[in-house]
Amino acid sequence: MKSISLAFIASMALYAATSAATADTLASIKKAGVVKIGVPQDFAPYGAVNGDMQLQGLDIDVARLVAKGLGVKAELMPVPTSSRIAFLQTHKIDMVISTLGKNAEREKVMDFSQGYAPYNNSVFAAGSLAIAGPADLAGKTVGVTRSTFEDLMLTDTVPKTTVIKRYEDNNGLVSAYVAGQVQIIGTGDFVAYSLAEKSPTNKPVLKYVINVSTCFVGVNKGEGALVGGINEVLTASKKSGELNAIVKKWLNVPLPEKIATTYQ
Repeated sequence: MKSISLAFIASMALYAATSAATADTLASIKKAGVVKIGVPQDFAPYGAVNGDMQLQGLDIDVARLVAKGLGVKAELMPVPTSSRIAFLQTHKIDMVISTLGKNAEREKVMDFSQGYAPYNNSVFAAGSLAIAGPADLAGKTVGVTRSTFEDLMLTDTVPKTTVIKRYEDNNGLVSAYVAGQVQIIGTGDFVAYSLAEKSPTNKPVLKYVINVSTCFVGVNKGEGALVGGINEVLTASKKSGELNAIVKKWLNVPLPEKIATTYQ
């Protein structure tokens, strides 16, 4: 009986310590007056560097919106797509706002906010290529950005003879397509539409949608207080129309009703 009591006390102490650490995450951000947010810098229209070397894009605006709503200054930290989660888990950043999708594997190590923007994962290629689904990629090479949903989903669905060429960041993928080094790519719809401006003679055409996805803010697992704070900001911005204005500004479409009316 004594050993059970000690074990119980130990488990409660661990729970209390974990709960305190979780609660302190949001508190420490507010105490410091700064929140470190991982954002994209080579993923227009979600995040890119403009002619004045300033970050701009949908995710950039959402990051500033969240920071303002939390009452702190936004310290925006450009992170490679393939390293977003690693930067978060090593506490180099407090949250990720970088076209982050949610799946079962990521939910094991991260917590997510409510959705804030649409993002479809699709296959694009030159108009002359006949591709209607995974089977048509047999024997072909497809370019993706490493560790993205496109990478993960294509790996699971394409024939074994398909070659998946992985680039470390979106700039590498875009440069490869523009240079003709790869003719088929897996990427986000709105990213591909932006890419069309860089490759007018070989505009990427939508071949098929891999997955209808949503962008979420990601934080480390167990940070319920921080998720709650982020959700309060996003809910308020949905009801006020501010988030819809940001989405329309960068994607030229309104915030989908399902996302606009979902609060967590």
